[in-house]
Amino acid sequence: MNYKKSFVLFSIITAILCGFSSFDNQKETHILIETNVGNIKLKLYNETPKHRDNFIKLVKEHYYDSVLFHRCIQNFMIQSGDPDSKKAKPNVVLGEGGPEYTIPAEFNTKLFHKRGVLAAARESDLDNLKQESSGSQFYIVQGKVFNDSLLRNVLAKRITKMKLFNEIINREENKIYVEKYQSFAKNKNTDSANFYYSFFDKKVDAEFSTVPLYKFSDEQIQAYSTIGGTPHLDGSYTVFGEVTEGMNVVEMIAAQKTDENNRPKTDIRIIKMSIIP
Repeated sequence: MNYKKSFVLFSIITAILCGFSSFDNQKETHILIETNVGNIKLKLYNETPKHRDNFIKLVKEHYYDSVLFHRCIQNFMIQSGDPDSKKAKPNVVLGEGGPEYTIPAEFNTKLFHKRGVLAAARESDLDNLKQESSGSQFYIVQGKVFNDSLLRNVLAKRITKMKLFNEIINREENKIYVEKYQSFAKNKNTDSANFYYSFFDKKVDAEFSTVPLYKFSDEQIQAYSTIGGTPHLDGSYTVFGEVTEGMNVVEMIAAQKTDENNRPKTDIRIIKMSIIP
């Protein structure tokens, strides 16, 4: 082989291999969340750079300082990041606040909803066809343990249906029906909005047997059957970090008594967030 061609080929291969290992070589960013019930430490994944960089930006801007954990469900997750919660009075429903922008989904099959992961909240599929993430709201998974049979059958079917639902509502032929749903939902015409939601559910049921069933990886099954998590969210919500210290604090927050909207009756507040040097 010609020397110059050999050198070029070697350079290309080297560049590709370096690209594959770039995430591993990049320094991880660690975040400290100080709350009024204890501290939580996070690391952000380099595999989800858009979410990582946005979170770092907001932390540096002190965006999260004084926000509440406004939605907490035991054995599921704790949610925060709504700026409207900073001065919210008791019993006020929260969860609609945040920046005007959204973040493109960064789904990665290696990053899944095991216990302790950090993930981005978002609007529902019919209002958010591309499953883009909220600009600021996030949740930390508490979850629970699932047995192998439940994972491979019930939850695999649930994930398959969720993915099929999103595929169907994104079809050009269904665009008009999605727009009708969004119009009715925006105008709080619940009955009509529910009609179109059911319309898509029926399409999912009709096509379900024609699509392959979702398969959990060995790593997912190992995690969900030992430490637990929230597997039904996999592939629909972006996971972009995990707790490194303070899961006992997450457990404490998740166990709080809540109102009918899952807001803790006693405010659990983020005092401040900061980047750990």
